[in-house]
Amino acid sequence: MRPRHRPRWLVAWPLAVTLGAASMPASAIDLIDAWRAAQQRDLDYAAARAAQQAGATHRDQALALWRPTVVLSGTAGVAGSDTSVSGARFSAPGFGTSSGVGFDTSVNRGTSGRWAVVASMPLYNREREAQGRQLDLSADLADLEWEDAKQTLMLTTAQRYLDVMVAQESLRVLRGQSSAVDSALIETRDRFRLGDVPVTDTHEAAARAEALRAQLLALDTDLQLKQAVFADATGLQVTDTPLMRPSGELAPIDVRALDVWLADAAMHSPKLRMQLAGVEIARQEAAKSKGALAPTVELVAQVGRDRLSGSGDFGSASNAAGTRMVGVQLSVPLYTGGLRDARQRETQRTIEKVQAQADRARQQVAQQTRAAWLGLTVGAGRVQALAQALTSSRARLESTRLGRQVGDRTTLDLLNAENDAANAELSLLTARIELLMNRLRLAATAGRLDEAALRSANDSLQAQGGR
Repeated sequence: MRPRHRPRWLVAWPLAVTLGAASMPASAIDLIDAWRAAQQRDLDYAAARAAQQAGATHRDQALALWRPTVVLSGTAGVAGSDTSVSGARFSAPGFGTSSGVGFDTSVNRGTSGRWAVVASMPLYNREREAQGRQLDLSADLADLEWEDAKQTLMLTTAQRYLDVMVAQESLRVLRGQSSAVDSALIETRDRFRLGDVPVTDTHEAAARAEALRAQLLALDTDLQLKQAVFADATGLQVTDTPLMRPSGELAPIDVRALDVWLADAAMHSPKLRMQLAGVEIARQEAAKSKGALAPTVELVAQVGRDRLSGSGDFGSASNAAGTRMVGVQLSVPLYTGGLRDARQRETQRTIEKVQAQADRARQQVAQQTRAAWLGLTVGAGRVQALAQALTSSRARLESTRLGRQVGDRTTLDLLNAENDAANAELSLLTARIELLMNRLRLAATAGRLDEAALRSANDSLQAQGGR
């Protein structure tokens, strides 16, 4: 009978976990912290916010299209003028009336001055009608782009946050496993010297220890890269700070029928609504192009004065004239050189292009909604199955440890059990994260992802070390 003593390395794993939990900071960064920090740092989000603010001015521009415009113009310079009038009729007090009179005036290099004020307001203009609708639609599009940017940043921030958390947890689990295997290697070598185990046990333990060290180096590099990405996006340094991890319980999930979610996404998805707005903008561009060739009616008022003075062929001379007018101006395009037909063909092809893009976006939104819905509905059962698998793996590990003590199990059996338990823990963590992300993705496809939804997801997180 082999000696029944408890090897040192059997307690190394729980000891490593206990020490890790004891050194954990009092408070960890959660999803809401990351989201609020990302709002201040993300460059795409800042660009979308500026674009939304710029787009809001389009509504004012649309209103301004129908308001009066007033233009003041003035010129001054050196000018000359020669006029000749014949066959005129002249009358003046004391001179009577004369017919067939001629007048000649001449100014050479005289001083010229002119000013005018012209006010106009469109009364009927199909081009401006289409342009106004187009501006309103572009403002709506900017709002949708802003909404989509906000949802995209929420999803991206959550994914980056959880990527760092998974890397931290993977490194923690692997370090615990590596510590246990290192202790097993020492114990196996001691027992080999005593003749208690074959030499193959030492080789198996040494090979597993070296493989784990290689994995640790790769995981540490991966963690540093993900921490750097997260820090760039949020400004939060998490080198020594653990993040929250999904708990075993999620807040209640609104898992309605797939058809309901698909209809909701078709109506409220920001990405799809953006494409549909693009179709309407293209249609208004076609209407604007057509309206540019339609008659226009404007209310026009103007006042002005011209003056020219100097010396000419007949001595000093001065000419002055004032104008005043209020009326309605009608403009009718007669010939455009083929521009109208060419523009109409162009705008029609553009409408077909953006309509195809909108149809493609509708398909993509439906696919994303279906994938997120299936991930959510199936994911809950998958998490339960993996939780049972983890319980079984841990029970198997304990049984293998006892079997190793009494000689019923080999060192390789124990190393495999340790590896399976670690993989089961990480698989469960990954499944919980995917369930959480599918919940956020489903809300995003239906245009429902906001801070309240993010907070609900955040409530399902807990400090690392909890199970």
